[in-house]
Amino acid sequence: METDTGRPDYQAMLDVALEEARQGLDEGGIPIGAALFRRDGTLLGRGHNRRVQEDDPSIHGETDAFRKAGRQRSYKDTVMVTTLAPCWYCSGLVKQFGIPMVVIGESETFQGGIEWLRENGVEVVDMASRECIDMLNGFIAAHSEVWNEDIGEE
Repeated sequence: METDTGRPDYQAMLDVALEEARQGLDEGGIPIGAALFRRDGTLLGRGHNRRVQEDDPSIHGETDAFRKAGRQRSYKDTVMVTTLAPCWYCSGLVKQFGIPMVVIGESETFQGGIEWLRENGVEVVDMASRECIDMLNGFIAAHSEVWNEDIGEE
């Protein structure tokens, strides 16, 4: 998944995470998807927020993709792609395993830990995707109580 310039095709990577977000929404869950790639575009794992579906508060999109990628000897050449700025929990995962780059679909709806990630040397690319913004805002409007639970608000 590279562009003609040899750089990673972030939009193609985000499209994988968007597919996952749509699947989560179709399952009745929170529409946040993620994927873990090598910098050369090789897909390692993909997943989506399944907190509602699995009744497990730890299954965020990023953690699902991370788990499905399986053990890696190193994460120094990986990119975490997610439809929404990662929360503190998922930001900690990125930092803990040394994932050097996070591509996010949007941070308008939720900022999470992106400034903390940047301060700690993680490259953050915000795609400002209208599709990501609209999908999550539609969900929040219809299910604010589930969203507030997901981000730890009462």
